[in-house]
Amino acid sequence: MTTALSIRGVSHSFGARQALVDVNLDVASGQFCALLGLNGAGKTTLFSLITRLYDNVSGSIEVLGHDVRRQPVKALQHLGVVFQNRTVDADLSVLQNLTYHAALHGLSAGQGRERSMSELDRIGLADRANDKVRSLSGGQARRVEIARALVHRPALLLLDEPTIGLDVGSRQDIQDHVRRLMREDGLGVLWATHLMDEVQDADRAVVLHQGKVLASGTVTNIIEQAGASSITDAFTDLTGHKATEDAA
Repeated sequence: MTTALSIRGVSHSFGARQALVDVNLDVASGQFCALLGLNGAGKTTLFSLITRLYDNVSGSIEVLGHDVRRQPVKALQHLGVVFQNRTVDADLSVLQNLTYHAALHGLSAGQGRERSMSELDRIGLADRANDKVRSLSGGQARRVEIARALVHRPALLLLDEPTIGLDVGSRQDIQDHVRRLMREDGLGVLWATHLMDEVQDADRAVVLHQGKVLASGTVTNIIEQAGASSITDAFTDLTGHKATEDAA
């Protein structure tokens, strides 16, 4: 398999506080990898290093074989990101949000519009292309962010707590759509969450706690290695903290 994301020996500190400690992580193309951790585990810090919002001064981070420090342009052109906080412009139309992103990635106006409409069609929002984002529901706005992240056809999609604040139906829609993209496009997916019901037994998972990787492998393997009956129990046993099973 092609490696979409490779992280080796990455640590990061904020002054005296060490946010990440010697983190190693891989995501293959066509693979769903869940980064499991409570608030403060270091998930967002790791995403910030991958996307170059922070500079990694230790270890290496490669996206499709391109080091994010030495080859940032090549690395980032293969990367799509959905941050935890909403980043779409509520006063622009759905289509304008996507075509602006396409232009930033060097696509012509025609290419940008074509790819934008194609992605909106895949998420069932082509008919809302000219509506302002502020008129959409929370789940619809989140789907627009995913569509925008895919306009330049990346090999790796990062999603940081993408279902926070959404109702049960919208949460499931987002999960189903991302997993469909993974199967259809061979997209590597790194999905950061503290909600254990968002992972499936065949998924790859990485348990991150207080900046350290405590376990990695398939969800089934982690459960077996922990001698637990579920990923929720395995997470609790590994971290010493009760996991959140769902958003209810």
